[in-house]
Amino acid sequence: MTVPTVGFAGYSGSGKTTLIEQLVRSLKARGLRVAVIKHDVHDFEMDREGKDSWRFSQAGADISLLCSPQKVAFVEQKSRPFPQLLSLIQDVDWILVEGYKSENLAQIGLYRRASGKPLPHPPEHYAAIVTDEDSLRPQVPVFRFEEISEITDFLLKNRPLFTG
Repeated sequence: MTVPTVGFAGYSGSGKTTLIEQLVRSLKARGLRVAVIKHDVHDFEMDREGKDSWRFSQAGADISLLCSPQKVAFVEQKSRPFPQLLSLIQDVDWILVEGYKSENLAQIGLYRRASGKPLPHPPEHYAAIVTDEDSLRPQVPVFRFEEISEITDFLLKNRPLFTG
């Protein structure tokens, strides 16, 4: 069975990270395992200078796998296409995706009035919209940013929409 995967699309400042963080907590409270994939258009550095993992990367390691009794980290010195990233994730009930606005996956659009930026796609592109704008009346369900329980219910009730 395919893991339900939902993208959250909105421009910088629309509240994607905060919403995903709250949805992770909500889904976890319902006993579900959750993965998050975040697309960062900027380079990022996970390793801290001087630490072993940083030293391995500086020495030229293409992949470093760091393990402790509590967690595992996989650091690869290249980009991967989105479908390959999905294939790396196993043993979860939901995958939440921040960014990847152009990927072919069901998405929830975020629009925050204060950002001054529109939705990345027309409203009908989305399975639902989360906004603080009262005048937005698309043909898809609309939620407020604080309606975390309702958004979680929407995801769970519409699981087939996000599986495929």
